[in-house]
Amino acid sequence: MNNLSIGGLLRRPEAGAFLGLAAVLAFFVVFGSSKFLEPAGAASWLNVAANLGIIAIPVGLLMIAGELDISVGAMIPAGSMTVAILTGHYDLPTWVGILAAVGVGLTIGLINGILVVRTAVPSLIVTLGTLFAVQGLVLGLSVLITGTTSVAITADPISKFLFGQFLGNTFQVIIVWWVLLAAAYIFVIHFSPYGNWIFALGGDKVSARNAGIPTQRLTISLFVVSSVSASFVGMCQAILFNSAQVSAGMTYIFNSIIAVVVGGVLLTGGFGSVVGIFLGTITFAVVNQGIYFTAFDRNWSSLIIGVMLLLAVLMNNTFRQIALTYSPKKK
Repeated sequence: MNNLSIGGLLRRPEAGAFLGLAAVLAFFVVFGSSKFLEPAGAASWLNVAANLGIIAIPVGLLMIAGELDISVGAMIPAGSMTVAILTGHYDLPTWVGILAAVGVGLTIGLINGILVVRTAVPSLIVTLGTLFAVQGLVLGLSVLITGTTSVAITADPISKFLFGQFLGNTFQVIIVWWVLLAAAYIFVIHFSPYGNWIFALGGDKVSARNAGIPTQRLTISLFVVSSVSASFVGMCQAILFNSAQVSAGMTYIFNSIIAVVVGGVLLTGGFGSVVGIFLGTITFAVVNQGIYFTAFDRNWSSLIIGVMLLLAVLMNNTFRQIALTYSPKKK
Protein backbone atom coordinates (compact mmCIF):
# COMPACT_ATOMS: atom_id res chain seq x y z
CA MET A 1 0.00 0.00 0.00
CA ASN A 2 2.94 2.32 0.58
CA ASN A 3 3.63 2.37 -3.15
CA LEU A 4 0.13 3.87 -3.62
CA SER A 5 0.79 6.73 -1.20
CA ILE A 6 1.85 10.16 -2.40
CA GLY A 7 5.41 9.59 -1.26
CA GLY A 8 5.48 6.15 -2.82
CA LEU A 9 4.33 7.47 -6.19
CA LEU A 10 6.67 10.47 -6.16
CA ARG A 11 9.59 8.26 -5.17
CA ARG A 12 9.32 6.35 -8.42
CA PRO A 13 11.98 7.41 -11.00
CA GLU A 14 9.38 8.21 -13.66
CA ALA A 15 7.27 10.48 -11.41
CA GLY A 16 9.31 13.61 -12.05
CA ALA A 17 9.54 12.81 -15.77
CA PHE A 18 5.75 12.53 -15.99
CA LEU A 19 5.20 15.83 -14.17
CA GLY A 20 7.83 17.54 -16.32
CA LEU A 21 6.20 16.25 -19.50
CA ALA A 22 2.77 17.41 -18.30
CA ALA A 23 4.16 20.89 -17.57
CA VAL A 24 5.87 21.14 -20.96
CA LEU A 25 2.76 19.98 -22.83
CA ALA A 26 0.64 22.50 -20.91
CA PHE A 27 3.07 25.28 -21.78
CA PHE A 28 2.91 24.65 -25.52
CA VAL A 29 -0.85 24.11 -25.49
CA VAL A 30 -1.23 27.56 -23.90
CA PHE A 31 1.44 29.47 -25.87
CA GLY A 32 1.43 27.43 -29.07
CA SER A 33 -1.12 26.92 -31.82
CA SER A 34 -3.72 24.17 -31.92
CA LYS A 35 -1.65 22.51 -34.66
CA PHE A 36 0.81 21.39 -31.98
CA LEU A 37 -1.41 18.42 -31.02
CA GLU A 38 -2.82 17.76 -34.47
CA PRO A 39 -1.43 14.73 -36.35
CA ALA A 40 1.03 16.75 -38.45
CA GLY A 41 2.20 18.69 -35.40
CA ALA A 42 2.43 15.62 -33.18
CA ALA A 43 4.42 13.83 -35.87
CA SER A 44 7.08 16.54 -35.73
CA TRP A 45 7.99 15.67 -32.14
CA LEU A 46 7.06 11.99 -32.15
CA ASN A 47 9.42 11.33 -35.06
CA VAL A 48 12.22 13.08 -33.17
CA ALA A 49 11.36 11.19 -29.99
CA ALA A 50 11.37 7.80 -31.73
CA ASN A 51 14.78 8.22 -33.35
CA LEU A 52 16.25 9.56 -30.12
CA GLY A 53 14.36 7.16 -27.85
CA ILE A 54 15.75 3.97 -29.40
CA ILE A 55 19.22 5.25 -28.52
CA ALA A 56 18.33 6.92 -25.20
CA ILE A 57 16.99 3.80 -23.47
CA PRO A 58 20.17 1.68 -23.80
CA VAL A 59 22.29 4.76 -23.01
CA GLY A 60 20.13 5.23 -19.91
CA LEU A 61 20.57 1.60 -18.90
CA LEU A 62 24.33 2.05 -19.15
CA MET A 63 24.07 5.14 -16.94
CA ILE A 64 22.00 3.18 -14.41
CA ALA A 65 24.79 0.60 -14.46
CA GLY A 66 27.33 3.34 -13.78
CA GLU A 67 28.76 3.58 -17.30
CA LEU A 68 28.48 5.99 -20.24
CA ASP A 69 28.56 5.54 -24.01
CA ILE A 70 29.15 8.63 -26.15
CA SER A 71 30.28 6.68 -29.21
CA VAL A 72 26.63 6.47 -30.31
CA GLY A 73 27.21 9.74 -32.18
CA ALA A 74 29.51 7.93 -34.59
CA MET A 75 27.48 4.73 -34.77
CA ILE A 76 24.53 6.46 -36.44
CA PRO A 77 26.49 7.48 -39.57
CA ALA A 78 28.35 4.16 -39.38
CA GLY A 79 25.07 2.27 -39.65
CA SER A 80 23.63 4.50 -42.34
CA MET A 81 26.79 4.56 -44.50
CA THR A 82 27.26 0.79 -44.17
CA VAL A 83 23.84 -0.02 -45.58
CA ALA A 84 24.13 2.76 -48.17
CA ILE A 85 27.54 1.71 -49.48
CA LEU A 86 26.71 -1.99 -49.69
CA THR A 87 23.23 -1.47 -51.13
CA GLY A 88 23.51 1.82 -53.01
CA HIS A 89 27.12 1.66 -54.22
CA TYR A 90 27.70 -2.10 -54.64
CA ASP A 91 24.05 -2.95 -55.48
CA LEU A 92 23.91 -5.78 -52.96
CA PRO A 93 20.52 -6.87 -51.53
CA THR A 94 19.19 -4.52 -48.87
CA TRP A 95 19.11 -7.26 -46.24
CA VAL A 96 22.87 -7.69 -46.65
CA GLY A 97 23.39 -4.00 -45.86
CA ILE A 98 21.03 -4.23 -42.87
CA LEU A 99 22.87 -7.23 -41.42
CA ALA A 100 26.20 -5.51 -42.02
CA ALA A 101 25.01 -2.35 -40.25
CA VAL A 102 23.93 -4.41 -37.24
CA GLY A 103 27.25 -6.26 -37.39
CA VAL A 104 29.17 -2.99 -37.27
CA GLY A 105 27.22 -1.98 -34.17
CA LEU A 106 27.87 -5.36 -32.60
CA THR A 107 31.60 -5.11 -33.26
CA ILE A 108 32.03 -1.59 -31.85
CA GLY A 109 29.88 -2.48 -28.85
CA LEU A 110 32.09 -5.49 -28.11
CA ILE A 111 35.20 -3.34 -28.42
CA ASN A 112 33.80 -0.74 -26.03
CA GLY A 113 32.64 -3.30 -23.51
CA ILE A 114 35.81 -5.39 -23.53
CA LEU A 115 38.04 -2.32 -23.17
CA VAL A 116 35.99 -1.05 -20.24
CA VAL A 117 35.95 -4.33 -18.30
CA ARG A 118 39.54 -5.34 -19.11
CA THR A 119 41.19 -2.00 -18.39
CA ALA A 120 40.92 0.62 -15.68
CA VAL A 121 40.04 3.31 -18.23
CA PRO A 122 36.66 4.98 -17.55
CA SER A 123 33.93 4.29 -20.09
CA LEU A 124 33.74 8.00 -20.93
CA ILE A 125 37.34 7.96 -22.17
CA VAL A 126 36.99 4.61 -23.95
CA THR A 127 33.88 5.64 -25.86
CA LEU A 128 35.35 9.06 -26.58
CA GLY A 129 38.21 7.25 -28.30
CA THR A 130 35.93 4.97 -30.30
CA LEU A 131 33.74 7.97 -31.17
CA PHE A 132 36.58 9.69 -33.00
CA ALA A 133 38.03 6.44 -34.34
CA VAL A 134 34.75 5.29 -35.88
CA GLN A 135 33.99 8.79 -37.13
CA GLY A 136 37.35 8.95 -38.90
CA LEU A 137 37.01 5.40 -40.21
CA VAL A 138 33.58 6.07 -41.69
CA LEU A 139 34.74 9.28 -43.34
CA GLY A 140 37.95 7.77 -44.69
CA LEU A 141 36.39 4.57 -46.05
CA SER A 142 33.42 6.43 -47.54
CA VAL A 143 35.67 8.76 -49.53
CA LEU A 144 38.03 5.92 -50.46
CA ILE A 145 35.26 3.61 -51.68
CA THR A 146 32.71 6.00 -53.16
CA GLY A 147 34.68 9.21 -53.61
CA THR A 148 32.02 11.16 -51.74
CA THR A 149 30.57 11.68 -48.25
CA SER A 150 26.98 11.14 -49.35
CA VAL A 151 25.60 7.94 -50.85
CA ALA A 152 22.13 7.37 -52.32
CA ILE A 153 20.21 4.20 -51.55
CA THR A 154 17.11 2.55 -52.98
CA ALA A 155 15.84 -0.09 -50.55
CA ASP A 156 13.70 -3.05 -51.57
CA PRO A 157 9.94 -2.79 -50.85
CA ILE A 158 10.01 -5.04 -47.77
CA SER A 159 12.86 -3.12 -46.12
CA LYS A 160 11.17 0.16 -47.01
CA PHE A 161 7.93 -1.08 -45.47
CA LEU A 162 9.60 -2.29 -42.26
CA PHE A 163 12.17 0.44 -41.66
CA GLY A 164 11.67 3.45 -43.92
CA GLN A 165 8.05 4.33 -44.62
CA PHE A 166 5.78 7.13 -43.44
CA LEU A 167 2.55 6.00 -41.77
CA GLY A 168 -0.25 8.26 -42.90
CA ASN A 169 2.36 10.29 -44.80
CA THR A 170 3.46 11.91 -41.51
CA PHE A 171 4.58 9.40 -38.88
CA GLN A 172 7.84 7.52 -39.39
CA VAL A 173 7.53 3.75 -38.98
CA ILE A 174 10.43 3.87 -36.52
CA ILE A 175 7.86 5.06 -33.96
CA VAL A 176 6.45 1.52 -33.96
CA TRP A 177 9.94 0.09 -33.41
CA TRP A 178 10.49 2.55 -30.54
CA VAL A 179 7.29 1.52 -28.75
CA LEU A 180 7.95 -2.21 -29.26
CA LEU A 181 11.55 -1.94 -28.06
CA ALA A 182 10.50 0.16 -25.06
CA ALA A 183 7.96 -2.51 -24.10
CA ALA A 184 10.65 -5.19 -24.40
CA TYR A 185 13.06 -3.15 -22.26
CA ILE A 186 10.36 -2.61 -19.62
CA PHE A 187 9.79 -6.35 -19.37
CA VAL A 188 13.48 -7.24 -19.22
CA ILE A 189 14.53 -4.48 -16.82
CA HIS A 190 11.56 -4.40 -14.46
CA PHE A 191 10.24 -7.96 -14.61
CA SER A 192 13.34 -10.15 -14.97
CA PRO A 193 16.51 -10.77 -12.94
CA TYR A 194 18.59 -8.82 -15.48
CA GLY A 195 17.03 -5.58 -14.30
CA ASN A 196 18.03 -6.19 -10.71
CA TRP A 197 21.55 -7.02 -11.89
CA ILE A 198 21.83 -3.70 -13.74
CA PHE A 199 20.66 -1.70 -10.73
CA ALA A 200 23.00 -3.66 -8.46
CA LEU A 201 25.86 -3.01 -10.89
CA GLY A 202 25.23 0.71 -10.72
CA GLY A 203 24.82 0.69 -6.96
CA ASP A 204 28.03 -1.13 -6.05
CA LYS A 205 29.99 -3.04 -8.67
CA VAL A 206 32.15 -4.92 -6.14
CA SER A 207 29.15 -6.07 -4.10
CA ALA A 208 27.35 -7.09 -7.28
CA ARG A 209 30.33 -9.20 -8.34
CA ASN A 210 30.56 -10.78 -4.89
CA ALA A 211 26.86 -11.62 -5.08
CA GLY A 212 27.51 -13.74 -8.15
CA ILE A 213 26.28 -11.30 -10.78
CA PRO A 214 28.25 -11.66 -14.06
CA THR A 215 29.23 -8.00 -14.04
CA GLN A 216 31.69 -8.18 -16.94
CA ARG A 217 29.35 -10.01 -19.33
CA LEU A 218 26.50 -7.70 -18.30
CA THR A 219 28.58 -4.58 -18.94
CA ILE A 220 29.71 -5.83 -22.36
CA SER A 221 26.11 -6.72 -23.27
CA LEU A 222 24.90 -3.22 -22.39
CA PHE A 223 27.56 -1.62 -24.59
CA VAL A 224 26.62 -3.96 -27.45
CA VAL A 225 22.93 -3.05 -27.15
CA SER A 226 23.81 0.64 -27.11
CA SER A 227 25.97 0.48 -30.25
CA VAL A 228 23.58 -1.78 -32.16
CA SER A 229 20.67 0.54 -31.31
CA ALA A 230 22.51 3.58 -32.67
CA SER A 231 23.53 1.68 -35.80
CA PHE A 232 19.91 0.54 -36.23
CA VAL A 233 18.67 4.14 -36.11
CA GLY A 234 21.25 5.17 -38.70
CA MET A 235 20.22 2.31 -40.95
CA CYS A 236 16.52 3.26 -40.65
CA GLN A 237 17.30 6.89 -41.48
CA ALA A 238 19.23 5.89 -44.61
CA ILE A 239 16.35 3.72 -45.83
CA LEU A 240 13.77 6.39 -44.98
CA PHE A 241 15.51 9.31 -46.67
CA ASN A 242 17.09 7.23 -49.48
CA SER A 243 20.58 8.52 -48.67
CA ALA A 244 23.29 8.51 -46.00
CA GLN A 245 25.64 11.23 -44.76
CA VAL A 246 28.90 10.80 -42.85
CA SER A 247 28.25 13.95 -40.80
CA ALA A 248 24.96 12.92 -39.16
CA GLY A 249 24.55 11.77 -35.57
CA MET A 250 26.74 13.91 -33.34
CA THR A 251 23.82 15.79 -31.76
CA TYR A 252 22.45 12.49 -30.48
CA ILE A 253 25.26 12.26 -27.92
CA PHE A 254 24.10 15.14 -25.76
CA ASN A 255 20.43 14.83 -26.69
CA SER A 256 20.26 11.24 -25.46
CA ILE A 257 21.99 12.12 -22.19
CA ILE A 258 19.62 15.06 -21.68
CA ALA A 259 16.60 12.84 -22.35
CA VAL A 260 17.89 10.24 -19.90
CA VAL A 261 18.54 12.78 -17.14
CA VAL A 262 15.16 14.45 -17.69
CA GLY A 263 13.73 10.93 -17.43
CA GLY A 264 14.97 10.62 -13.85
CA VAL A 265 18.19 8.64 -14.21
CA LEU A 266 20.94 9.68 -11.80
CA LEU A 267 24.37 10.39 -13.24
CA THR A 268 25.83 8.48 -10.30
CA GLY A 269 24.03 5.30 -11.38
CA GLY A 270 21.77 2.84 -9.59
CA PHE A 271 18.53 4.79 -10.06
CA GLY A 272 16.13 5.18 -12.99
CA SER A 273 13.49 3.44 -15.07
CA VAL A 274 12.70 2.67 -18.70
CA VAL A 275 9.33 4.42 -18.42
CA GLY A 276 11.06 7.52 -17.09
CA ILE A 277 13.54 7.53 -20.00
CA PHE A 278 10.63 7.06 -22.41
CA LEU A 279 8.82 10.08 -20.94
CA GLY A 280 12.03 12.10 -20.76
CA THR A 281 12.62 11.49 -24.45
CA ILE A 282 9.14 12.77 -25.30
CA THR A 283 9.72 15.81 -23.09
CA PHE A 284 12.93 16.66 -24.91
CA ALA A 285 11.30 16.20 -28.33
CA VAL A 286 8.30 18.33 -27.37
CA VAL A 287 10.52 21.16 -26.14
CA ASN A 288 12.80 20.85 -29.15
CA GLN A 289 9.98 21.02 -31.70
CA GLY A 290 7.24 22.86 -29.81
CA ILE A 291 9.04 26.19 -29.99
CA TYR A 292 8.22 26.35 -33.72
CA PHE A 293 4.49 26.32 -32.95
CA THR A 294 4.68 29.44 -30.77
CA ALA A 295 4.97 33.12 -31.60
CA PHE A 296 8.35 33.42 -29.86
CA ASP A 297 11.26 34.82 -31.83
CA ARG A 298 13.19 31.85 -33.27
CA ASN A 299 16.46 33.60 -32.39
CA TRP A 300 15.65 32.88 -28.73
CA SER A 301 14.75 29.24 -29.37
CA SER A 302 17.98 27.74 -27.97
CA LEU A 303 17.66 29.82 -24.79
CA ILE A 304 14.02 28.79 -24.28
CA ILE A 305 14.81 25.14 -24.95
CA GLY A 306 17.72 25.19 -22.51
CA VAL A 307 15.72 26.91 -19.75
CA MET A 308 12.72 24.59 -20.12
CA LEU A 309 14.88 21.46 -20.07
CA LEU A 310 16.73 22.77 -17.01
CA LEU A 311 13.41 23.40 -15.27
CA ALA A 312 12.26 19.89 -16.14
CA VAL A 313 15.41 18.40 -14.61
CA LEU A 314 15.11 20.59 -11.50
CA MET A 315 11.46 19.59 -11.12
CA ASN A 316 12.49 15.96 -11.39
CA ASN A 317 15.12 16.33 -8.66
CA THR A 318 12.83 18.42 -6.43
CA PHE A 319 10.01 15.89 -6.44
CA ARG A 320 12.48 13.08 -5.81
CA GLN A 321 13.87 14.89 -2.76
CA ILE A 322 10.33 15.56 -1.50
CA ALA A 323 9.51 11.90 -1.94
CA LEU A 324 12.59 10.76 -0.05
CA THR A 325 11.71 12.94 2.95
CA TYR A 326 7.97 12.20 2.82
CA SER A 327 6.46 9.97 5.48
CA PRO A 328 2.75 9.14 5.46
CA LYS A 329 0.71 9.98 8.51
CA LYS A 330 -0.11 7.07 10.75
CA LYS A 331 -3.78 6.36 11.22
